[in-house]
This record gives sequence, C-alpha cells and structure tokens, in this order.
Amino acid sequence: MKVENITLEKKYHHAVEHWRRHNFKDYDTLLENWQKYFPTDEEFCLCAKLELDTPDVVEVGDFRGEKKRVKPDELTEEQARHLLAIIKAQASTEFGSIQQHAGTLERAMDDQDRYWVLRVMAEELRHGYQMLHLLLSEDWTHVSGGVTGEQMVEEILSMQTGNHVLDAFNLDYDSFIDNITFAALIDRVGKYQLTMQKVCAYKPMADSMPPMLREEAFHLAAGVVPLRRWAQRAAQGDPLISMRSIQHSINKWFPRGLEMFGDERGGDTNVKFGFKDLKNREAQDRYIEEVRRMVHDINTRFVRARFPDDTPDRVEGAISELLRDRGTHRGIAYDELLRIPDRRFYRRKGESAFEMVGVDGEIFTDAEDYLRYLAKQLNEGYLASRDLQNYANALRRVVSGELTPMDAIKAMPKLKRVGGSCPCSKGVRWVMDDSAPDRAVSSTGA
Repeated sequence: MKVENITLEKKYHHAVEHWRRHNFKDYDTLLENWQKYFPTDEEFCLCAKLELDTPDVVEVGDFRGEKKRVKPDELTEEQARHLLAIIKAQASTEFGSIQQHAGTLERAMDDQDRYWVLRVMAEELRHGYQMLHLLLSEDWTHVSGGVTGEQMVEEILSMQTGNHVLDAFNLDYDSFIDNITFAALIDRVGKYQLTMQKVCAYKPMADSMPPMLREEAFHLAAGVVPLRRWAQRAAQGDPLISMRSIQHSINKWFPRGLEMFGDERGGDTNVKFGFKDLKNREAQDRYIEEVRRMVHDINTRFVRARFPDDTPDRVEGAISELLRDRGTHRGIAYDELLRIPDRRFYRRKGESAFEMVGVDGEIFTDAEDYLRYLAKQLNEGYLASRDLQNYANALRRVVSGELTPMDAIKAMPKLKRVGGSCPCSKGVRWVMDDSAPDRAVSSTGA
C-alpha cells in the first residue's frame, strides 16, 4: 500500500483553513488532544491522499478492460459531466456534515463521545479537501459551463446547512443523539458510496477511495459504539436515555439515508460509465440489510443488559418472541426494541416519495392523520423544524391533487445564500428550486 499525500495550492489550502476557522472551531483542540484519545493512530493530516497501487483497468461498464482515464478530457463529455456532479456532491456532503455536527457537539454526554465526533469532523474535512483536489488538479471547464475550479471551490465553501446537494446534509441536529445516529446511518451510506466508487473509471477518483474508506470505518464506530452503550444504559434504567429517543432519531435519519442512494429505479448510468459497480436499488438493499443487523446487535445488547444471566440463545429467543408477537417479555415491551422503518416511511424522494406509510408498513390515506402519526414517531425538537413544515405543506398538496409527487420534490425549498461566499456573510433565505429567485441568486454568483 503506497499513499501519496498532496497539499492544495496555497490559496486554496488557506481557503479551506478559513472555512475551518468559521465552521470547525474545536479543530485545534482536537489536534492538541489527539494523542490522548487516539494514541495508536497516526497524526491527522489535512491533505489529499491518493493510493497509488489501485487497478489501472476499467472494471465495470461499457469500457471494461480499457485503461482507466486520468484526465477529464479522456472521458466522454457525458461521462465527464456526470462525474463532475458526483465529485461536487461528495464535496458538499463532507463539508455539510461538519456544519451539522458542530451545532450539538457541546451536548455530548462525555468527552470520549465528543472527541470521537471531533475526529469524524476532521476526517470529513480531509475528505472534502480530497474532492477539492479532484476539482482543482485538472481542467473541467469543458463540461462545467465554463465555471472554473476556483469558482467551484468558492461555491462549495459557501454552502450552509439548508443548501447542500443532498437532503440528509440539510437537516439540523436536535440533540447529540443526532450526532451519533447520523454517524451510524448516514456515514454508513457514505461507506457504500466510497466502496462502489473504488472501481471508478477515472483513476484519480478511484485512487481517492481507499484512504477515505479506512477513515470511514472509524466514523461508523463513532455511531455504533455509543448506541450500544446507550442501549445498555437504557436497559439498566438510566433516566437520561431511552430506546424511544434512539428510535425517533433512527426514524428521522433512515429515510434520508435511503434517498442518498438515488431513486431506486436508477443507477444504470453510473454502472455503464464505470463509475460504480452497483445500481441504486442493489446498493440500497444491501444497506437496509446491514442496518437491520446493526439494529439487531443493539437490541441484543439491550436485552442482555436487562437479563445479564441469560444465555445467548435465551436472549435471541426473547427478541424473536417480541418481534413476532409485539407484546411483552418479562417486563420488556415490543416498543422498547429498536427497528428499522419500512423503506417507504417518510420519503420525499425516490419511488416512494410522498407515500403515506408508517414505520411498520401501515398505509394512511389522510394527510392530517399521517402528519399526526409522524409527530409521534419523530423527536420533539424536529417537529418544530422548517424542514418538517415544508414536507407537511408539500404532502398536503400532493394528497389534494394540487401537485404530483415529482412536482412536490421540485417544490421543496432550500436555503440559498444571497450575500458573499465567505461564511462571515449570513445573508440567506428560503427559495424554491428552479424558481425565479433561485435563478436570480445563481446569476449573481452568490
């Protein structure tokens, strides 16, 4: 394994550092305490990392067996345009997750959880830096509409929670449970995306994936390990944590995680172009099964903590009985176990967009009934959010026949910056995608 570390040109490196000072204020604190919390791991490096011994030949798609491309103009124009969108979206997610984590970081129950999330944030910063390297190391203007690498970097670094490319990165956290559940669920989607992109026909992208994947493994642990510990504490009667609060956070993030794979009916283009090795539904199915195993593991630890003298077989039997009968078992109620929601639950994109389906697959026909149901399935802090209000308004219009689901997807507003690109500027407002205000903002370069 040979890895090359690359530092961006000084002005771009300084731009990332400037962004970091505004959005990641505990960065220096993390570095000062790195050896205390991560004594066996190498020191953090804010740099791009390229693994140099990845395959040179395209592994999937129409160009399988050909030499991988190393410059954008070696790709077809359609390929290059498609890949550019992937890179920009990836960059957006990395910087976006830092902004989300920062909001509730100080609410961590203990320092270990806090420093684990700080490390996740630092590595997301490096991953964003990695994507900027891909945008800046070659010329993409022939497929970017003339937008330069410098302008793309400025656009990405100007994004705030609310106007990132993917919806999962536009939701504010309501408590530190969101930090942890996000790592367990949304970073798990990230692992799938990076794994699929290891085969990428554009070699600089493929070379970027292995170092990112090694870091992503820690991100999953930063979510799963605290969830296991919290489940054990809930089983032992800790009044400050409950399985219900964890379930509500899962209900909030799992639907957004599913949507990160793209529409279930799509993904053919990524495989055809050799950028990924799985279509959307295939990847999503594997993700669902992996989350199911994670949830089962947490439930096992919950039951084992409640009955520490039980054998593994008896613990497994108790869980099976609760899931089958949905009753109680020696004082544990079915609702105390975690479960993953039906894949159609609370969706706003994909083939199930704006269908009214419950956590367990229940079907609703009345919008108000469904919204009242959602209010019982999501945490209270999120109920007062602009995001949920926008969804509710769109749902009502779909159910009334005023909008089709596709129109509703397009009508969901995003937060757009109307000031300068520096995070010092706080001029933002909610606008509809493709609306006149949206086009006006875009035309000003804001």
